[in-house]
Amino acid sequence: MIKHVVRLTEEERQYLTQVVRKGKTQAYKIKRANILLKADAAGPNWTDVSIAQAFGCHSKTVHNIRKRFVEQGFSAALERQKQRRPSRKAKLDGEAQARLIALSCSQPPQGFAKWSLRLLASQLVELEIVESISPETVRQTLKKTS
Repeated sequence: MIKHVVRLTEEERQYLTQVVRKGKTQAYKIKRANILLKADAAGPNWTDVSIAQAFGCHSKTVHNIRKRFVEQGFSAALERQKQRRPSRKAKLDGEAQARLIALSCSQPPQGFAKWSLRLLASQLVELEIVESISPETVRQTLKKTS
């Protein structure tokens, strides 16, 4: 395994120290800041194994953070990587979302006072807009569009 040497500038070191001391950011960012501070060649220069033991993570995690710092830069090592593609395809595309919104604004079926999430979900399946959909997906879609 190639050892990637982390060399922090004074500004980077100060920023990371502030992130760790304040503790008012995401936990993953604080952990990565700690890892980078301990891996700094001009500072403590700990090994991957000792950093992993100190911060309760795997040594491969430390190696990957070092590697991202050297290859992609400071901000890439501190932030999470964006997904290259979504894990699963969205149930509702733009057209289906528009039809859901139109449906929710229309009159509910006979015998119902108002639209429920479950009723909207079953109506989307009945109208063959989607093959299947959960009321939670309907809720999330309506929440993000209103």
